[in-house]
Formats: sequence, structure tokens, C-alpha cells
Amino acid sequence: RIRDVSGNSFVQNPTPFHVDPQCVKTHFNRNFADKKLLGFVADDANEEESTPFQSYDDAKNEVLKFDTDCPNCGTPTQTCMKPTDIPYFTTVILMCTTCDACGWKSNEIKSGAAIRDHGCKLTILIEKDIDLARDVLKSDACSMSIPELDMEVGPGALSGRFTTVEGLLIATRDQLKEQGDFFLIGDSRSEAENEQMKKLLDNFEQILRLQKKVRLVLDDPTGNSYIQSLNAPMDDSRLKKEFYVRTNEQNDELGLNDMKTENYSQLEIINEYE
Repeated sequence: RIRDVSGNSFVQNPTPFHVDPQCVKTHFNRNFADKKLLGFVADDANEEESTPFQSYDDAKNEVLKFDTDCPNCGTPTQTCMKPTDIPYFTTVILMCTTCDACGWKSNEIKSGAAIRDHGCKLTILIEKDIDLARDVLKSDACSMSIPELDMEVGPGALSGRFTTVEGLLIATRDQLKEQGDFFLIGDSRSEAENEQMKKLLDNFEQILRLQKKVRLVLDDPTGNSYIQSLNAPMDDSRLKKEFYVRTNEQNDELGLNDMKTENYSQLEIINEYE
């Protein structure tokens, strides 16, 4: 049994392409004695003192943790949370949960800003390698479409994520393939639908290889989605940004119609017995 506080030890796996059943590797958080052994704290220090946050920037540089229960098995675990700034845009909250008991993992991203006054529609033309490498922030309320494929993905399909254009396309392709394998089997299977799904997946492969030029459209009524500009803060010829006024239905879905944020003291008190 090897316990290495530096994390630099290694035991060779005789079958490197498979999991070694004879070796179990676990990670742990260093205690105060381990940090003193590595020289991270002074030798004459008696107790570990936590440094209070002096500003919001100090909090942004720290990975915050809070206790939660694993949604898969119910075992107590921790969720890590860290604010990060996207240049020329806003602050987002990165959240990650890993359960050591069942191995369940979750990555989630939340906007650190309020719902904006106008919705946004972002259109990116994918024709070069650099376009696939652009950073993308997709909020929970953002829908995605590719007009050339006559395809639209609703806001709840991929949830919120911070990735690249290529990563977003791969996630969409994988989810379509997974759902296609589930629905296009058994009695519900249709040859026409099967061929249509196969053609759609082939088109995704062509897009990822830059053999097919398409437009990727993100429509976010909250205005909190983002595609990296190559010429920021100047205009990007392959990135189109449009801002629009939300419809009453969109405001209702976001819960804005029933929201009152000012003059709380003027709210009328309703007597339920009258």
C-alpha cells in the first residue's frame, strides 16, 4: 500500500488498455500535517488558519464547496462551485458534482448575471477550423438550430454548458444518436425514419470535418448565451448578433410577468376570509 501526499507515485499496470483489478487508486485531500511535510506551510505553524475573503475577487479565485446528496444513489457528497469571467461578456458559475460511492458525475453551468432586457440571437458560420474552436456559452433557456439541416433543438435538451462549437455539435450528435437508437427499434421502427436519422448523423460528421458549410443559431430569450468573437471588441464577419424584444409568452415562461421587484411596500394585502 502506497500513500503519497505529493501525488507523484506510480504503479505500472501490466494491461495498460484495461483496468487493473489488482490495483485500486484513490485520491484524498491533504491534511495540515501533509501540507507541513511538503513545505506548503511554515514549520512552526500550529494550526491551519483560513484566510477570510477580502473582496469579491478573492471569492472568485477560490473553489467553493457545499454539501449535497447524490441524485443517483442518495449518498452525501459535495458540489464544487467556482465563478469565472468570460471576456467581453459576463460572469458564469461552474458547478461540478462527483459521487465517490456510485461514480455519478454532473457538470453544470449557471449564468451569474440577471435576465437581460432583450433576448439575443447568435448566428455563426462554420467554415474553418477556428470556427469549431470558438468558445460557446449556452444557457438553460437557449435553443439551438441548424437551418441547413432543418434541425432545431429545444432549450431543455442539452441544458446549460460552457464548451466549444465543436463540443456543442458533438454533444448534440451523441444525444441524437442515443435517442435514435432508443426510439428506432422494435415495433416503432420505421425504415424511412431510420434513414433520415442516419442521414442527419452523417451530416454532423461532415460538419465536424468541415466538408459541409452550415450556420449554427443560438436563440436565447434571457440574453445570457455567448459565442466567442475572433475580433472582439470589433465586429466578426462570420458572427451575427441580433437582439429582440421578448414576447409575452417568453416572459411568462421565464416567470417575468408575475415578478415584482420594486415598491414591495405598496403591495395590497388580501384578506382570504372576505
